Amino acid sequence: MKPFDLDNLLAQMRQALELNQLDDAIHTLESLRTPDQADLLAELDEEDQIALVTRLGPAASADILEELEDEEAADLMEALPTETAIRIVEEMADDEAADVLGDIEPAIARSILAGMEDSEDIHPLMLHAEDSAGGLMTSEILVLRRRTTAGEALEAVRRWQPDSQPVYDLFVVDSQGRLSGVVNLHQLVVSPADRPVGDIMEGDVIAVLTGTDQEECARLMSRYDLLALPVVDCEHRLLGVITIDDVMEVLEDEATEDIQRMGGALPLDQPYLSSRVLEVARKRVGWLMLLFITESLTGTVLRHFEDQLQTVVALAFFVPLLIGTGGNAGSQTTSTIIRALAVGDIDTREAARALWHELRVGLLLGLGMGVFAFVRALTWHTTPGLAATVSMAIFTIVVWANGLGAILPLLASKLRIDPTVVSGPVMSTLVDATGLFIYFTIARMALGI
Repeated sequence: MKPFDLDNLLAQMRQALELNQLDDAIHTLESLRTPDQADLLAELDEEDQIALVTRLGPAASADILEELEDEEAADLMEALPTETAIRIVEEMADDEAADVLGDIEPAIARSILAGMEDSEDIHPLMLHAEDSAGGLMTSEILVLRRRTTAGEALEAVRRWQPDSQPVYDLFVVDSQGRLSGVVNLHQLVVSPADRPVGDIMEGDVIAVLTGTDQEECARLMSRYDLLALPVVDCEHRLLGVITIDDVMEVLEDEATEDIQRMGGALPLDQPYLSSRVLEVARKRVGWLMLLFITESLTGTVLRHFEDQLQTVVALAFFVPLLIGTGGNAGSQTTSTIIRALAVGDIDTREAARALWHELRVGLLLGLGMGVFAFVRALTWHTTPGLAATVSMAIFTIVVWANGLGAILPLLASKLRIDPTVVSGPVMSTLVDATGLFIYFTIARMALGI
């Protein structure tokens, strides 16, 4: 298959649609892999999307909708005729169907569910929050009993529906449906056909409750190299399974959200180019105004030390250097701490150790930057006294910024606030104001002004 060239294929597709050559457009779409089909379809007008999806057939259309972004899939589903939407949803995996139906207008979702022949497995999934284990899981799973033999289990796998979730691990339940163990396909294949599953299963199974946050589910699967994570209720009854492909989407979504927050903006709910200009501005203006107000603290500090600036005008030369270095040092620390929190290297109980660790790093960095700043100040033909002041200030600011950068994300996490909120612009703004106060305080004491 040729490499995917979106621009070229999109031009071909649009030309075929303009000439009403729908069969050619369908042929072009069917020649692509499903993720590429989704990318191509997302670039077309809604009218063309409906025409293509209707002609593709329910199974192929379901695969494409599962690859689309949530907002795009919901918009397309709402625009489709109800009968077409019903046939497509019936072909989707239960968890994907629940996600799409949860994003569309409730009245349309009810109409689709009412027209489906078998919607019993989708209803329970829609009761859980979308970003929880219950909202992420699929209830379409193959379970075994302890007395089932390895041969019977393999035969059950062979009979498993081809459009179901891929089978990596098979979970074992007792007579009440409570999770008892797990066995993988390799163990079943190499075991004697008459050996009971209860004799070869692993009894210590990692599982999560339905309300567990999706980020925690992703962290568990990454930490323990799991291909499937069972979801249970408070009585440990098996309700569904989270698969590795679901987790990959979670990791991408969480990383996107964190990066947008680190830039000082609320995360977007849909792809960038699909977002309305007004919506993007609304997501940014709140933080921008807050940062503007907090940044005014810098001006307040400068006005407070106005007399010192008039006495030693050269002090102003080093203001950008000092606050820039402090902001950079703090941002480096917050990025490190936030990442360590995300991957489980540290938690809030280790706040004191993390602070002590970063303070020692700050001492080393501050010492090096202080020596460099002293030499740099002398090359600007300042007095040795002013150079020493700048050196002491930058040493203190770097240590302070490292300490602040370590403790703020941990404090935010303790208060159940996304740690990325205190990173980037927020951190720089705080260090700017406090760094200036430190600088002028040291200058007043060292220079006697």
